[in-house]
Amino acid sequence: MSMNVTGNVKVSCGKFYVLLRASPLALIAILAPVGASSSVDADDVEPLRLCADPTNLPYSSDDASEPGFYLEVGQAIGKALGRPVTYNWYKTYFGKRSVRVTLLGKQCDAMMGLPLSDDFMGPAVIFSRKISEQAYALVTAKEQVVGSIEDLRGKRVAVQYQTTPQNLLALRDDIEKVTVMSPDEGMKALDIGTAEVAFVWGPTAGWLNKTQYQSRYKIRTVEGKGLSWDAAIGFAKTSVELRDQVDAVLPGLDRTIGDLATKYGLPGDTSTKLLVSENSPSLLAPPTAATEVPSAALSPSVTSKDSKPHAGDSASTEAGREIFNSTCAHCHGTDAVQGERRIDLRRLQLRYGENARSMFWTAVHDGRPSKGMPTWKDVFTDEDFNKIYAYLTTVQASTGSAN
Repeated sequence: MSMNVTGNVKVSCGKFYVLLRASPLALIAILAPVGASSSVDADDVEPLRLCADPTNLPYSSDDASEPGFYLEVGQAIGKALGRPVTYNWYKTYFGKRSVRVTLLGKQCDAMMGLPLSDDFMGPAVIFSRKISEQAYALVTAKEQVVGSIEDLRGKRVAVQYQTTPQNLLALRDDIEKVTVMSPDEGMKALDIGTAEVAFVWGPTAGWLNKTQYQSRYKIRTVEGKGLSWDAAIGFAKTSVELRDQVDAVLPGLDRTIGDLATKYGLPGDTSTKLLVSENSPSLLAPPTAATEVPSAALSPSVTSKDSKPHAGDSASTEAGREIFNSTCAHCHGTDAVQGERRIDLRRLQLRYGENARSMFWTAVHDGRPSKGMPTWKDVFTDEDFNKIYAYLTTVQASTGSAN
């Protein structure tokens, strides 16, 4: 501990430092010897380690002046538990892979904002009680009313590439889709008039509306499968005691969490379930043509002598599906459901016939940089690629024409 001439005291607690403006009485209290009845020394308190993305506002940021909704909730939990909070920074782009590497890799104790679902990571991850609701949202001018799918008819609707809203609207020829690459672009399209409605990720839209657009838009979250879900804090299955401790303090933080949601612009209105008339195509219609019936029709040709497809191996197929949905789905759609035919992997056989497997192998190994496809050979093993391919054989379209 050190004191400077201004009367500030720098107290060292392990790796953490606090600068205090000290009065004489405060100095006496700080400098006094600790008695036998005092609490546990701060050096003995284990920090609460959180997995976090350093550039993912409104959720998280490595900027201490604007840490994000989830990190401020984590800080409030740490304070309630009497534990300092530290962070393990890791990009969340890779979805479930991020959870495996960080949380299940014991690099942190908890991960904020995971989908509250036993199906998310199976029994490997356990969850706290719900801390928030997350959903896509319809963003409009404040005076505009959108209460049904018919209210979008004839309008220009900005939808983010490779998202549920894009897939849901894929068959609606009476709705003009304006494809954007991010919620930021969707909000900009709305602002400059190239779109009349933005159907984008609600929390990001709310944050941008608050910080960049002076709250001039109305943001209404939307209910539905793949459109909304509850979020919670995830823990490794061995951390039952910590999970229970967090659950015990969360009810007392409800008001704090609500205030933080408002601070970061998260939509707070009641969700809307878009109504569909009996005579109109359903918003929830699958984004695939009726003629595209799944089949295991891909050619089993092999690129290398060590590469063998796992045809008929349900365990390998399911493992391939998990890898696909945690990584490939960012561009190719969850379960390979994709409204953009040029990257619809259900059409590999239709496009390439007996060369389908070799085309797949070349693409994942070498990438297609000009098309935005990175190389994955340094991320996944050949065995992983075989499992992904085995899964893709189960979702192939048996009829129709390729682009």
